[in-house]
Amino acid sequence: MSVTAMPMKPGRSPAGKALQKGQQTKAAIVDAALGLATQIGVEGLSIGALAEVTQMSKSGVFAHFGSREELQISVIREYHHRFEQEVFYPALSQPRGLPRLRAMFANWMKRTSVELDSGCIYISGAVEFDDRPGPVRDALASSVQTWHAAMKRAITMAKEEGHLGPATDEEQMLFETHGLILALHYEARFLKNPGSIARANTGFENILRRYGAQPAAAAKTSSKPARPAKSAKE
Repeated sequence: MSVTAMPMKPGRSPAGKALQKGQQTKAAIVDAALGLATQIGVEGLSIGALAEVTQMSKSGVFAHFGSREELQISVIREYHHRFEQEVFYPALSQPRGLPRLRAMFANWMKRTSVELDSGCIYISGAVEFDDRPGPVRDALASSVQTWHAAMKRAITMAKEEGHLGPATDEEQMLFETHGLILALHYEARFLKNPGSIARANTGFENILRRYGAQPAAAAKTSSKPARPAKSAKE
């Protein structure tokens, strides 16, 4: 008489559970590393410093990354992921064109206002790695370039929708807008000048006006409804 095996109850295998736990541990380490990097910079990160913060062994931390360089790159990727979640994706709910461009800058300013206290890895990392070629610098530069490409695309769409003048130079407008964020960090974080956030917002409105956009209040009442957002790739 043959014996039929009892069916296994659904659930994760021991190997699957171990993998999930490993992923959770790694995510917790990256989260702690990101918090540490805002204080001491990406260059200041080390396996030893992180082991002390997380109360893990050095070998335990090392096992999840394999090298200090991979740890630094993981932190940069996590920072970029959070930046997109807070700044880029929420803006996609706005109609394409000027409404979306305004939302992207507003979200950028909101995050920047918080980082005046905690620090911005894009900015501090640029100072640390501007003359140090390698994978860490490449990861940092790629993240910034991805965000700039999204901003430039939003400017282009605003131009296509007629919300900005036909002679608008997308590269120049992006350059000037990014300059406001850099100036805000310097003025508010380093020089502690009051009113810097308001000046940055005013500066953005001035940039929009020079490129043919209506003031924010007028745009809400007189512009025709823009087409709704289609996808994150627009």
